[in-house]
Amino acid sequence: MAPADARLIRRGVTALALSLVLLGLPAPAAAQGPRLTVPAGFAIDVFSDAVGSPRFMALDPAGTLLVSEPARGRVLALPDRNNDGKADSMQVVVDGLDAPHGLAFHEGQLYVAEMGRVLRFTYDPASMKATERKVLVPDLPRGGHWTRTVVFGPDGRMYVSVGSSCNVCRENDRRRAAVLRYSASGGGEQIFSSGLRNAVGLAFHPTTGVLWATVNERDNRGDDVPPDYVTEIREGTFHGWPDCMVVGGKVMPDPSYPPGTHCTGVTPPVLEIQAHSAPIGLVFYTGSQFPEEHRGSLFVAYRGSWNRRVPTGYKIVRIPFRDGRPSGPPEDFATGWLEGRTSMGRPVDLMVGRDGALYLSTQDAGRIYRITHRS
Repeated sequence: MAPADARLIRRGVTALALSLVLLGLPAPAAAQGPRLTVPAGFAIDVFSDAVGSPRFMALDPAGTLLVSEPARGRVLALPDRNNDGKADSMQVVVDGLDAPHGLAFHEGQLYVAEMGRVLRFTYDPASMKATERKVLVPDLPRGGHWTRTVVFGPDGRMYVSVGSSCNVCRENDRRRAAVLRYSASGGGEQIFSSGLRNAVGLAFHPTTGVLWATVNERDNRGDDVPPDYVTEIREGTFHGWPDCMVVGGKVMPDPSYPPGTHCTGVTPPVLEIQAHSAPIGLVFYTGSQFPEEHRGSLFVAYRGSWNRRVPTGYKIVRIPFRDGRPSGPPEDFATGWLEGRTSMGRPVDLMVGRDGALYLSTQDAGRIYRITHRS
């Protein structure tokens, strides 16, 4: 379908929905959005539906939610000045960027991970504008898995994830399929951990200080092999890609390589999940609004499969934690974006707001949701 045709169809759906509402009739499901389900006592509401294709989020020093929009090369601010749980407006923080994805604040400055660079900006919370662009890391590998995520650790250093250039291959650049570590100013590049085909989401545990990641494993090995996973990432660990994969806790060679090739020293994942779920964003719940049993839990967004005969993913799960480790399997927390084989949005990132609500960005649907607990 041509882009112009798609725009006309979308306009037609919008016009139809408006006409039905004026007549007192319900709008079609596509116009209303998905029918979402969360556990009893929780509510999920639209915080903003004006963002085209949102990806990763961050909170600025004043508590305003920022979100990247790679497709349009910009970062947006979504202020809620009257604290009614709805974004009052959408403001461009900075634009003219090259596929910006990961966002982070460190010592009041805004860090943006583009496809091939990491930038730092002077940021003003009052005007919600980023100025004085400075390139800290100028030459990250481009293409392939293009998303770059940036976080800061308890050590004050900057961690950047770089996915592979392919499904399964031997990389020429050792920085591929790895998590890199830098000083806050972008110097001292090190390979922190490797063998990670595409570690999209990064988050430090709030008490142990250990880095956790979501990892999208290889495709074209079957509907259920190999599992995607959520795991801790430690300095010097090797996680198997491309030579090896882990299934049911067992390390095995990828069929593309001879048996036993480089399968020694592989760090198995902490938690395997359904293959092709495409886990993306993750966040430890550090607020106080949710019930006690949810505090400290790890919430993960499954963007959803594109290459599985029966689609999977398209949801948010909660992983209970105790003493810095998972204490149970993932539990469905927010569902409804997948109706049969039809996707009504692809969850991508999660953020805990200052109000204790859980914010969720959904790609394709162009929405940011706010999940609250109502006692």
